[in-house]
Amino acid sequence: MNATDRTPADLLGSALAADPGRPLVTFYDDATGERVELSVATFANWVAKTANLLQDELSVEPGDRVALLLPAHWQTAVWLLACASVGVVADVSGDARAADVVVSGPDRLEEARACSGARIAMALRPLGGRFPQAPEGFTDYAVEVPGQGDRFVPYAPVDPEGPALIVAGREFSGAEVVERARAEATALGLTGPGSRILSGLPYDTWDGLNAGLYGPLATGGSVVLCRHLEQAGDGVLDKRVESERVTTIAHGTAGR
Repeated sequence: MNATDRTPADLLGSALAADPGRPLVTFYDDATGERVELSVATFANWVAKTANLLQDELSVEPGDRVALLLPAHWQTAVWLLACASVGVVADVSGDARAADVVVSGPDRLEEARACSGARIAMALRPLGGRFPQAPEGFTDYAVEVPGQGDRFVPYAPVDPEGPALIVAGREFSGAEVVERARAEATALGLTGPGSRILSGLPYDTWDGLNAGLYGPLATGGSVVLCRHLEQAGDGVLDKRVESERVTTIAHGTAGR
């Protein structure tokens, strides 16, 4: 990866330039049987569309706060990188009352209604499917995002030292996210391009975000992100490790 990258969006740009066709995020939901694999190029396209939605349709500006009331999911990873691309703060499981925009999964809509700004609802259905009917008071992400542009350019350069992420009550700048992800890569078993980590950790802690997104992105690796892994049958994890060519497993996942 490029040593000059200072923000998570920079990391994605370098990954896109280096090898757009390689897998970046492979997502499993063991409650539904869903499997989705996103190459760097496909993931970056979702990020660009979502960033355009934020910047052009929702009129967010650098420093605004976006509360992400979402589980560990490939679409959550997209939102995290879209926020980084625009320069807004991704507040993971943050207080909707303090947010300029809230993005909610189907199980946290009532909590999200406390936001006085824009409210985006995520159905989290396979292949990014929409709600049968959008929840009242919310915009359905799956309806709005397809029409957004495939390329994104921020109106103002993103400041690497500006606030970028809040998780478990701690705030990080974009530069801090990149630096910490790189510093902790070896401990996660991410040794460089070709490393493939399996994580069933939730996204509501730094460890979960690092294993499930930032660490692989910072090292040229990829992630097999598993939701509801505790519902997987006997032997499923071992088979997945083999079939997905996993090279390391995030701490706390193996016993699930």
